[in-house]
Amino acid sequence: MRILLFAAFAVPSAFLQDSGPRSFASLPPEAPSAPVRLEADHLPNPVRVHPRVISGGLPEGEEAFRELRDLGVRTVLSVDGITPDVATACKYGLRYVHLPHGYDGIPADRVNALAKAVSELEGPIYIHCHHGKHRSPAAAATACVAAGLLPPEDAVPILTLAGTSPKYRGLYRSAERARPLGDAFLKALAVEFPEKAAIPPTAEAMIALERTQTYIKAIADAGWRAPADHPDLDPAHEALLFREQFAELLRTEETRAQPDEYRRLLRDSEQAARDLETGLRGWTTTTGSEPPPALRRAAERIAANCTACHVRFRDVPLDEQTAPGGPDR
Repeated sequence: MRILLFAAFAVPSAFLQDSGPRSFASLPPEAPSAPVRLEADHLPNPVRVHPRVISGGLPEGEEAFRELRDLGVRTVLSVDGITPDVATACKYGLRYVHLPHGYDGIPADRVNALAKAVSELEGPIYIHCHHGKHRSPAAAATACVAAGLLPPEDAVPILTLAGTSPKYRGLYRSAERARPLGDAFLKALAVEFPEKAAIPPTAEAMIALERTQTYIKAIADAGWRAPADHPDLDPAHEALLFREQFAELLRTEETRAQPDEYRRLLRDSEQAARDLETGLRGWTTTTGSEPPPALRRAAERIAANCTACHVRFRDVPLDEQTAPGGPDR
């Protein structure tokens, strides 16, 4: 089935080249750089950000990589947490680079690496996350601005064009703050471009989960409102990040190789985080309004799952992890 994915939010008409999706074939290298939605048979939500850079979703299977090759793409850059399909990419003559980041924004060192990538790697470059709606357009827009390929004012409209949810404030903030790094800086910058991220996605995901859980606890202690010492925290937004972090972790190869109980705890925590987000968005924090008990129950359910998972799979002494009858890591 042909995939035709359109922007979910309004974009000024002057920003688009036309009112509908375009095919890759109709976009010569010398085409104007105004971002535009594209059409593709096997690639989710493709958006041409710049003649050198296309944002989209995960290429899955032979047909997707064949389409990338036939459309002239030379480098595939993943910002998703799952391990890239390097073997299939190589089969079609494509280089894979893995520079993952989360939903809560793009760290400065990752912005630098992405900018270097879009400046120097062989293009066109296809930057993807899982669905092609949130992290990849943020990465593509921020990288192109940092590399000097687009003006700063074009960054946020790219996210809008791709359908990035406004709920992901960290991604929008990264786009808003993007500024050119300068040719001299990028030329001198030393960056490794691994096919697979050196740090396991599970390790990065656990760090992010721990940070978000700390924020959720502070929010709960403040009556499910932004804490006085951290007024920038948005309770519903933090719950959203919690949910996405569990979902991301569930998709990794490391998680798929774990025992059923490990995955069950993660799935239950993802659902509890979804319940927490729904409850927070549905609760009007007016003066005197008490938070619904379901909020604390959802948070306690996640905390209990984390404790059970740590006891069963993380906090086991190393010499017991491979012993007969020990935890299946």
